Amino acid sequence: MVHAPVLANSPHTTLAGVWARRAEAAEKVASKNRRVAVASFDALLESCDAVAFAVPPDVQAELAILAAKAGKTLLLEKPIALDLASAQRLADAVDEAGVRTVVLLSWRYAQAVDDFLAEAAAIGPLLGGRGAFVSGALLGGPFATPWRLERGPLLDLGPHVIDLVDAALGPVLDVRATGDLLGYVSLALTHESGASSTVALCANSAVAPHVAEVSVYSQTGGAHINTAVVGDAVSMGNVAAALAAAARGEQTTAPDVHRGLHLQKILDKAESQLR
Repeated sequence: MVHAPVLANSPHTTLAGVWARRAEAAEKVASKNRRVAVASFDALLESCDAVAFAVPPDVQAELAILAAKAGKTLLLEKPIALDLASAQRLADAVDEAGVRTVVLLSWRYAQAVDDFLAEAAAIGPLLGGRGAFVSGALLGGPFATPWRLERGPLLDLGPHVIDLVDAALGPVLDVRATGDLLGYVSLALTHESGASSTVALCANSAVAPHVAEVSVYSQTGGAHINTAVVGDAVSMGNVAAALAAAARGEQTTAPDVHRGLHLQKILDKAESQLR
């Protein structure tokens, strides 16, 4: 839905082929993007330098390990796995293979988010902050997929918000979770810097437009970003550019598998409390 057209139309990448677990799905995506559907995952690996994943997290973790062992650069969706053990295995496989990775935490590829983080750093030592992501995604539509319906907003929406408050306020050391795993989730985060933050997550509210935002505060002021409006063609183009740079072996500032593993540890602890 997103990955194929971005990679097919970017000046930084060439979409070499499309594979899916259902042949008809691969044919449909390939046809829309004027590319060829390949018959197997092995055939896909033979045809490319990098693999972009758009599959459920449990499927991604297993296939990405195979792709890493084949020496491929990886574009990973968030969360990088469905559970912490699988996320750790994936990160270990990436390290062992020595391949580069890019994680599609989509907000982080927008210039407005870079500007927000710079503003947050400029207002002095931060005391704390808050983030929220509230939508009706699980009420129906393309994002109401089985794994999301089973696990709720924490694993789906949580990585975006936790990543951004973590980037602004410093690494999260601890989390306390309350609420309903499949309904409205509230997180209280403690950061290495001494700051604290709160995060609200819900994907069962028909609020329109959806709410996605992060604010941080210091003694001298605050910084705020409405992340509901930061995604556009430019930011998605930056994803393709980051993937191409990683495939060339260049250092990038894009989130990688270890960033994904850090977030997975926080998500795992929060989910265990809610269960």
